[in-house]
Amino acid sequence: MESKNPVFNRMPQGQQPGGYPTPTPEQLQGMYDSPSYAPPAQRPMTIDDVVVRGFMTLGTLVVSAAVAWTLNLGYGAAIAGVLVGLVLALIITFKQSTNPALILGYSVAYGVAVGVISHQFNNFYDGIVFQAVLGTALAFGAMLTVYSLRIIRVTPKFTKFVVGAGLALMGALLVNMLVSFFVPGGLGLRDGSPLAIAVSVIAILVGCFFLLLDFDQVEQGVKYGAPAKYSWLMAFGLTMTLVWIYLEVLRLLSYFSGDD
Repeated sequence: MESKNPVFNRMPQGQQPGGYPTPTPEQLQGMYDSPSYAPPAQRPMTIDDVVVRGFMTLGTLVVSAAVAWTLNLGYGAAIAGVLVGLVLALIITFKQSTNPALILGYSVAYGVAVGVISHQFNNFYDGIVFQAVLGTALAFGAMLTVYSLRIIRVTPKFTKFVVGAGLALMGALLVNMLVSFFVPGGLGLRDGSPLAIAVSVIAILVGCFFLLLDFDQVEQGVKYGAPAKYSWLMAFGLTMTLVWIYLEVLRLLSYFSGDD
């Protein structure tokens, strides 16, 4: 039946309205026989994936720290490790990168810093590093129990509170560091005074609350079927939080340790 539409009437014979020629029977059979392309489905993330990646990132950090300790690297290496680790952490965080090279690179860089700092603290206060490691492990276990028993529930309001507290604390410590360049002891947040002790306790509590956020991210990722590659990002978050807690526990213990 001839179309009354002038546009269709001007099309060449044997051409469809879309402007494409009508396929021949042989072409139709070829399209039918050819396999359709579908991108491979990504395996969803599991708790085991996060545990394995967590051991890899944390293990890399511990090995790097042990090497820095054994070689007795100075504070120059520690500063370099902190700067490199900070840059990598910012890239990973803002890009939400799951690149294992970046995440393991962070572990190596911060491991050097942790190794140097731990060695120096242990030289002044023998045995303090073991106590700090034990304290960090206990904090991790306690927060995992608290989260598993739903003693504290991670809600949007709780998340905003923890993130806000973390940013406020980091801002105060940054100001204290800047002031210390001009005034000995800065604002007194890191000089061993009662105020410094309170700041360290608050910092440890904030770190423990961030562990709850990390646990919730892992649970939500598994629940909603996040791709397995995101286990690297979860492991990175846990490692970064544990390093924060460890360094704060180490500092707090030093306030109560003798230097003889």
